[in-house]
Order: sequence, then C-alpha cells, then structure tokens
Amino acid sequence: MDTTELPRTIHQPIHSDLLPRLLQEYTEVHNQSALHQIPIQDLPWDPECRKAPPVQGGSSPLQVGSVKDYQLSKFQVRVFTPEGSEAPKEGWPVFLFFHGGGWTLGNINTENAFSSNMCKRARCVVVSVDYRLGPENPYPAAVQDAEEALHWVISSSKELNVNLAKYAVGGSSSGGNLAAILTHKAALANPPIPLVFQVLVVPVTDNNASPDNTLYPSWQECANTVALVPKKMLWFKNNYSPNSEDWTKWDNSPILAPQDTFKKAPPAWIGVAELDILRDEGLAYGKKLRKAGVTVETKVYKGAPHPIMAMDGAYIIWYIAISSC
Repeated sequence: MDTTELPRTIHQPIHSDLLPRLLQEYTEVHNQSALHQIPIQDLPWDPECRKAPPVQGGSSPLQVGSVKDYQLSKFQVRVFTPEGSEAPKEGWPVFLFFHGGGWTLGNINTENAFSSNMCKRARCVVVSVDYRLGPENPYPAAVQDAEEALHWVISSSKELNVNLAKYAVGGSSSGGNLAAILTHKAALANPPIPLVFQVLVVPVTDNNASPDNTLYPSWQECANTVALVPKKMLWFKNNYSPNSEDWTKWDNSPILAPQDTFKKAPPAWIGVAELDILRDEGLAYGKKLRKAGVTVETKVYKGAPHPIMAMDGAYIIWYIAISSC
C-alpha cells in the first residue's frame, strides 16, 4: 500500500499580489495556522467554535496584582488590577476594554494578554467586557451590555479603587466599534460621563461599508487580503446585525453619531492596519473627530492585515499609557 501522504488542501492561500506587501512574520504564522483551515464563514454555524482563539499567535497573559470576575445583568466583566499594595491616592486610572471577534467570536478569555499588558504597562485597572454575541444575541445586545458596563464602573468605583477622573475606553475591531459608540453615549448621559481617552484598534466605524460601496477605497484595495476578507466581514456583520435598516443607526455605525457628541468626544488614538479592508473607515473616523476639534493620533501599521493586535506573540504591539492622561 502506498503510504505517501497526500497533499493537504489549501483553503486560505495568500494572494500573489499581497505576498510582497505582507509582513514576513504574519506570512509565517498564517502558513502554519490558517493555510489549510476552512474559513469559518464557509462552515455551518456552531457556537463551539468560540472555544478556540479567534486569532492565532497570541502571547500568554502577564502576572498582575489580581484578576477578578463580576457578574452583571446578562454578562460578565473581568477586572485586572496592577501589582503593588500602594494605589495612587486618588485611585487607579481605569480602562474599559472590549475584545474583537466580529460581535460573533471571542469570550472573556480572548484578549487576556492585551488586558494584562495594558494593566501592567499603563498601571491602570482594566475592565474587560464579555458582552453578548450574535447570532444568538444580535444588535443591540452588545451595545446594551457596553453601556451597562460603562455605568457599572462608575457605581463600583470605590470597590475597584479607581479614579473616575482618569476613565478611558477602548477596543479592537468590533470592540473598537463598541468603544467608539460609548464615547457618544457618555456625552449624552445624564449627567455626562467625562471620559479622558479612547483607544480604537482596527475599529469598525461604519456598518454600511461593503465591497460595492466606494466610500472607503480600502474595501477594494484590500479585497485580496488575508484573515478579514470581505466575505468574512459581511458574515460577521450579518450575524450581529441581520436587519440592514439598523446599519444606519449611530449606535451601530458610530461614524454617523451626532456632530454635537463628536465635539464632546475624548482625545483618541486610532491604530489601523495598511492591508485591512477596515483601514479607511478607521481613518475617516479620526478625520471626523479632528474636524470636531478633538485631539487624535492615528497610526497606520505598514504591511499588516487586520488581526495583528491579538498576535502579540509574534509582534511588538502598542500599549497606551492611560495613567498619563
């Protein structure tokens, strides 16, 4: 019998026009972990897929002072507190964080590495939100959970020993969408919640974007990208927000939020990936913030596709010093 191993089927090749532009480190990780995998958008839906990390190549969490989970009404949050018994006199700065995963994948463990790095390096309490996901819990469930978490940090500030004068929000991808939405929710709250900073990493800012919509050229320029291909992004969007009429609502597409709340938004750091279909909507969101008078720093990561933030086992990634805000 011929025992020669048959070649494995390649399901996610790197397109020839992309390969010369792609970071070599990403190419290596992709070829090891994704090349032969059937894309999730081409498989029958099974919530068991959430048990695996949405992105391969992450690092292990760092040691922090404490990690504690809290149950809120329909979801959990995980609180990371810095090491050391001596907190600042006014309490720790606090960072409310939302993981990525297209509002469909991920869980409370998904970005423990990022949360622990932020906690340790920025010397702040990090509250990571395990918001409800589609398709089981479609829009606006995630937005409702995000808003509840925003207010929970305030009501729990004494227990958490945090300084609400240094309250920031952030997230990656779909989590960046929720964080951006919260900056507008905070401005409209009664009384308003004075956030000091927002960190948006490869954020979704306009769910009206599509391969056929030329408002954001990156959807066409990066059509042959890896990881977050157009078909997968549409799959995520339809799992989360199946009714197209909802895409024009600003708590679904924060770039459509009222101009008055843009003027009240906190300073922003926005990181986008050069080879990401979401690149231009992230840059457009930063431009709209600047037009409203908000201080914004944007960073384009050359040669990078969408998921690199969660691949910090292979890359040196960004950490924003919330404690200095």
